[in-house]
Formats: sequence, C-alpha cells, structure tokens
Amino acid sequence: MPVPQSRGLVSRSLLREDAYRAIRDAIVDGTLAPGERLTDSDLVAWLGVSRTPVREALARLEQVGLVQTKPGRYTRVSPLDIRAIRAAQSVTAAMHELAVREALPNLSATELAAMREANERFASAMSHDDVDAALAADADFHSVPVFASANDAIRNVLEQYTPVLRRVEYFRFSSISGRDSVAQHDRIIALCEAGDVEGAVLATRTNWRTLLDLLEGLPSDGEE
Repeated sequence: MPVPQSRGLVSRSLLREDAYRAIRDAIVDGTLAPGERLTDSDLVAWLGVSRTPVREALARLEQVGLVQTKPGRYTRVSPLDIRAIRAAQSVTAAMHELAVREALPNLSATELAAMREANERFASAMSHDDVDAALAADADFHSVPVFASANDAIRNVLEQYTPVLRRVEYFRFSSISGRDSVAQHDRIIALCEAGDVEGAVLATRTNWRTLLDLLEGLPSDGEE
C-alpha cells in the first residue's frame, strides 16, 4: 500500500483520536485513494505507533463509512458511493439547518464575528488554491451555529456523517464551483445578523445543496 513515506509521523503516545484523524484526513484528501487496500503493518510504520490505535481507528472509520472490511479478505478505503454520499448530504444538511434554527435567536455578536473571520480565511484560502485551509475554514464557519445551538445530538450526528462528505468537498474546493460558497456564507451571516431564522435556514440549505452538483458521475460502490 503506497502510504506516505515519512515514518514516525506522530508520537508513540498517540491517542486513538489522533490515529483516527490522521488516517481519516489521508482518505479525505486522496492520499489514501478510494478502493486502496489498508494493512496494519503499513499504517503502523507510517504513523509510528502500535497496532492497537491503528485497529481502533480503522474500526471507527468503518463505522463512519470511510473504510470497508471483509474478514479474511481485505480492509480498504471505501469507494466513492453516490448513494451513501447522497444520504450523508441529506442528513448533514438537515443538521446544519437545525443548528441555525436553534442557535439564531441567541447568536451573539462574538459568534457572528467568528463566522465572518472564518469566511475571510475561507475566501483567502480559495484565492490561493489552498484546499486544506479552505476545508478547515469552512468547518470553522459552520461549527459556530452548531456549537451555539448547544445541541449535543446535532454534533454527534455530524461527527458520524460529515467525514463522508469531506472527500467530495475536497474536490469541490479544488474547483471554481467552490468559490460560490464565499458569497453563500456572507448571505448566511447577513440573515443571521438580521434575525431572519427562515431565511438563514434556507440559505444554509442552499449552501449544502451545492454538493449535490458534484455527485453526478461518481461511481457506485462495487464488491470484490
């Protein structure tokens, strides 16, 4: 498996969360490609950790749909499955709409400023074709109403389904179509500041629906 050639990327005191994030991010950015076989030994060598956190990370990645395992046959990066991505998009969009609806009545000036700052970073990242920074800024932008909603159920659902969408978003922010999100974010902020709950919810829905345009032509999941 052609994992990155660096060795000992993280400390041997690596926590399960760190192993999960390292492998997840490699899947999201395409370093570990759809359908690629994963072996404990390669991942252990890459991360510089024991097999235990690697196996725990793979089990968690399987739960969120980024890894597939056939006992005795293979562990691999999940192929891009249009049905799974559509399902994840539908659920994720609904959760972000709910977060805005619940957060907006009490959204503070500080939180609105945090959304503006995140969108400024997002715009800068897009102008410099920095996809990683764009993804981070986009996540920061949307996390403001999620945390302001103080709804743990929303956060838990998003943690389950967002990673599936990040692979699609990586391609989206690599293209010109992703630049539309800057203006969409500005509109969400303006409607939140105006206290327009329904308008902000609709604008959030529109922003998340742009992912659907990228799903046409994606391959369905295949079995071996």
